[in-house]
Amino acid sequence: MNKTNAIRILEAHKIEFDFAEYEVDENDLSGESVAEKIGASYEEVFKTLVAKGDKTGYCVFCIPVNYELDLKKAAKVSGNKSVELIKVKDLFPLTGYVRGGCSPIGMKKQYPTFIDETSQLFDRIFISAGVRGIQIHLNPNDLKNLLNAEFADLI
Repeated sequence: MNKTNAIRILEAHKIEFDFAEYEVDENDLSGESVAEKIGASYEEVFKTLVAKGDKTGYCVFCIPVNYELDLKKAAKVSGNKSVELIKVKDLFPLTGYVRGGCSPIGMKKQYPTFIDETSQLFDRIFISAGVRGIQIHLNPNDLKNLLNAEFADLI
């Protein structure tokens, strides 16, 4: 396996993790599909969403794959009056990642990051390793500390 930036960063910080690989179906990049392929519940697999706030600029939200981001809650927790998800075409220039392979770890720039509070119900959660086909499995508190993120009610 080729190490991704996210994996290299976790190793450099000596954060305990493992990973799950899966076959990518370009016609179904849904998080639910990923969860099924790696044998995990939807609630423990987190997708990474990038939004732009009207006051603070770009922010990152990690939520379970079977939920939608509540934009009002996201705005409030990030210090904005409103936030809107960025367009898919803007994802790579901003983060260095593509849809279906966006990790909150190792983006081109570290944006304020918020992780849904339900992550704390699990000893470990899955997040993208930064490429389609690999999910990182790690402790949500380790992720929070690494990213200087906040747990919040986002769904």
